[in-house]
Amino acid sequence: AIIAAGTFVLGAYIIPPANVKRIDYTNTYVRNRRVDYGDNIMMQVAPGQIAYMSRYDNTTKTGYRFSLEEFKDKKLVSRLTALSIKWDTLYQWQVRDYMIRDFKGDREFITKGNSLDTVIPFEPRDFLISRNDQETLTSPQLQEYISRQKERGVANIKAFEIEYEKRYAMCAAAFILTIIGMSLSSKKVKGGMGMNIGLGLVLSFSYILFMTVTSSFAISGLTSPMIAMWIPNVLYTIIAIILYFKAAR
Repeated sequence: AIIAAGTFVLGAYIIPPANVKRIDYTNTYVRNRRVDYGDNIMMQVAPGQIAYMSRYDNTTKTGYRFSLEEFKDKKLVSRLTALSIKWDTLYQWQVRDYMIRDFKGDREFITKGNSLDTVIPFEPRDFLISRNDQETLTSPQLQEYISRQKERGVANIKAFEIEYEKRYAMCAAAFILTIIGMSLSSKKVKGGMGMNIGLGLVLSFSYILFMTVTSSFAISGLTSPMIAMWIPNVLYTIIAIILYFKAAR
């Protein structure tokens, strides 16, 4: 229980903020896996609101050929277009060379301008997903991010769902592997404990390998992330039960 609790606290709250610096260092000095550009970006930023950018450059925080359409009862009621859009902080954006068309019945109202500060409920990390980004979020942040992306219709979040389920599966693994270790160590064999220790190490490393294999099932869409992460726990629970009752005899 102590190991499981420590694993959960570390994996869910303490390690993710530290991973921000580690991943940033890796991307800067070792191997850059950061995604700084995106093309033909379309997503639902809020119920009934669809945003589109032909291109986004994260180095300058600027998107080009932007549009934001709002629908009510499947009817277009407003459309904002801009030559460029610049991200400030959180949901703060600045649109440049913009035109807003509001449709009210059979009438259309047009507003034009050079620059407008506005709030649009999305940010670059919602559509620029880099490798290992899921490791930088705490579990509550992961849950919020996954829920928000599902509402927006974003499909490329398997890695985030796997990471979220993996953190809970590893806590259960602490109990399962402890029972296996206890069962093996309680059984005395001729020639010492070498064989039992070796078997325990094989089972521990095979568990990690098996979890890596099953995670690929979720990535390919064969299973859900939750099922993929809990398959090893179910299998090794059966192994733990068998070893426990053998040790009891």
